[in-house]
Amino acid sequence: MNTVTWIVQCLLAIVMLGAGAMKLTQSREQLMASGKMDWIEDFADSQIKGIGALEVLAAIGLIVPAVLDVAPALVGVAAVGVVFLMLGAAATHMRRGERQMVLVNLVIVAIAVFVAVMRFGPEAF
Repeated sequence: MNTVTWIVQCLLAIVMLGAGAMKLTQSREQLMASGKMDWIEDFADSQIKGIGALEVLAAIGLIVPAVLDVAPALVGVAAVGVVFLMLGAAATHMRRGERQMVLVNLVIVAIAVFVAVMRFGPEAF
């Protein structure tokens, strides 16, 4: 089960790193042009960059502590952080009537909960 958890954990980290890097490296106009991020019109540029930074930090937290074997419990903490980020994202999408994105957020929440349970549970590392 540890191998499955590692695979899921790495996939989650890749998703978070990609989403966060996109928010950190692209301008508001570029993000809006993609057509998938209309929600950013409700947020200031600094908030968008802050969300991107949190997503990148979550990706790092999902991998680095376990790989370096330094405070591996932080992986579970990072997974819980992803849960909160995605619940906030789902609330934003729900408020804006973007129902299709809510499902995406809830799938990521489920994956992050799985990682958190496996990393806090009795078979952690």
